[in-house]
Amino acid sequence: MPKIQQYATLAAIDLGSNSFHLQVGRVDGEQLYYLDAHKESVRLAGGLTASGKLDGASKNHALACLARFGERLKGMPAGAVRAVGTSALRVAKNAPAFLERAKTALGFDIDIVAGREEARLIYLGVSHSLPPTAEPRLVIDIGGGSTECIIGSGYEAHDRESLRMGCVVLSRRFFVDGRIDKASLKAAVTAARIEAQPVAHEFRRGLWQQALGSSGSARALSEILFQNGLSDGRITADGLKWLRERLVKAGNLNRLDLPGLKPDRRPVLAGGAAIMSGLFQELDIEQMTVAPGAMREGILWDLLGRVHDHDIRDLTISQFMRRYHIDTVQAERVERLAIDLFRQIASDPGDEHELWLTWAARLHEIGINIAHSGFHKHGAYILENADMPGFARRDQSQLAKLVRASRGGLDKLGHGTDDELWPSILCLRLALLFNISRSTMALPKMTLKASGGDCRLTLPRAWLAANPLTQAALDQETKLWQTALANFRLSGIQS
Repeated sequence: MPKIQQYATLAAIDLGSNSFHLQVGRVDGEQLYYLDAHKESVRLAGGLTASGKLDGASKNHALACLARFGERLKGMPAGAVRAVGTSALRVAKNAPAFLERAKTALGFDIDIVAGREEARLIYLGVSHSLPPTAEPRLVIDIGGGSTECIIGSGYEAHDRESLRMGCVVLSRRFFVDGRIDKASLKAAVTAARIEAQPVAHEFRRGLWQQALGSSGSARALSEILFQNGLSDGRITADGLKWLRERLVKAGNLNRLDLPGLKPDRRPVLAGGAAIMSGLFQELDIEQMTVAPGAMREGILWDLLGRVHDHDIRDLTISQFMRRYHIDTVQAERVERLAIDLFRQIASDPGDEHELWLTWAARLHEIGINIAHSGFHKHGAYILENADMPGFARRDQSQLAKLVRASRGGLDKLGHGTDDELWPSILCLRLALLFNISRSTMALPKMTLKASGGDCRLTLPRAWLAANPLTQAALDQETKLWQTALANFRLSGIQS
């Protein structure tokens, strides 16, 4: 496995659909101590046009914010920083182009995570902010573009769902220019209930002992109810009813004057209150406590696990091997040879590409239970579309690309000798070729050298003479590479 880096400081960036957050933490053994935090209300979801693209103003605001975050993080190693994008960046049609500019502004890569992975990170942040308990907890996180519902115990999330409703989106849809009346508020609550209805049975009362809220909407609602003497800081059904009445009475958010209401929360308060009201009704919640932790802390704890060799992604790979009944003995043979070859030609043995190759070797037969014919394609589809805790979309795409390229033709894969994945693909394919018999037969000592697209594989002639099928397979493999890459040569097979 790749070498584990140790860092004294870690940083997490949460590119939410309403706000961007930066959280920095100091590492002390297995513990994190939070240092400085920064937040800006960017409202990325509010910049989504009717065509589904981020408008110029929201992009410029976001880029300026990321540049400021990047200044704080200047000098930190890439492995100690993780930036995660959520709902608005999942759905924006021009997100790929924007992310290139965002990466330049921030100075670090940005991962886009699926809704259920976002939910896992949220629960991780919430659970680390509270005393541990074995009792199941319900966590609700209302974001700008989506709402996550999680049931978990200890530090582990058991049930996770991401609902396509957020305080920014609902506010834009039902409360144009801040206008509120009884009909529009009722319609917003009803829309939230409809969205929550399909998962209500899974998250109903009786399956959890305590309801917790995280992030901005929950905190804003809690503070308003507390400052107005409606509760001790908990969100209650009666308190939400009182707030809905005050919203209707005000008629417009710009005229709403409530102790505890912060200016940056005013434009999305009604949307957040409608979603929380709908969830209280559908999930039969009577009261909710607000947790200190949220997704940004979850990203930090997840990152700490990665750098301390407690990577949730390793657990996910192991679970997938069991779920899809992978032949672990064969997977180990392939992994062992693939990594041995990779370390001979890698410019930086032990880097992240070795990690991807390790995982691809373990999962290269994941699609074989669907159909033996084309199982590499089935496996790639699974890896690209499955719910994989710990993996961002880009991660899953890269893993799928390796598995898809593990067998079959290379001419349609679109790789070039400048593609950083081709050494991994070559090593994986060779490892499969030499282990095609699935036997315990000892393999010969082999040497692989590479310079640009010129590769030289050296192994004993006597062994090849005794294994003519392998010789024929190597000849065919060489032709495939030469067809795909004009400058590629796999040659020099000798004693």
